[in-house]
Amino acid sequence: MRDSQKILDAWDAYSDEHTGLDGWPYDDHAYGIRKSQRDADTAEAFEPLRYGARHLLATAETQLAQLPENTVQSRWVYQLGALHTALDRLDELHEQWLLTRDALPATAKPGTAEFDEALAEHHAESWSYLDDWATHGKALREINTAARKAPSSLVPMPALAPVRRTAARK
Repeated sequence: MRDSQKILDAWDAYSDEHTGLDGWPYDDHAYGIRKSQRDADTAEAFEPLRYGARHLLATAETQLAQLPENTVQSRWVYQLGALHTALDRLDELHEQWLLTRDALPATAKPGTAEFDEALAEHHAESWSYLDDWATHGKALREINTAARKAPSSLVPMPALAPVRRTAARK
């Protein structure tokens, strides 16, 4: 998620420098190439997280439900919802990509225009959902930090003093 934020920050800097005040790029072609690179870099940064993302969300939801109400940020519920929605859509787009990739001719390999254009289109379709993860993913860390700092709901029982028995004297 941090890498995605760095990619977004670099994109914002590039976009600010290469567009006019009206927001239109000075060079459409160069801007499009750079945007496509942003999309690919963001997808690559998300890959290590993809397969554990549902587990992270489930853990955060469990932690959130157990936090004392006064430690919960109101935005966390919304952010977890946004992350769920984005992940659902990313999964759908990934399945579509696999179908598209499998339908390409055998000659369409990475590095060929046909393959690279199809992959670039997939990355472009995925980017806004990946951006949601870059934007809202910090909520996962925040919830985890709050859960670690929260008092445990399992209060340890105080140790009982040992019972001293004295032998009865006759």
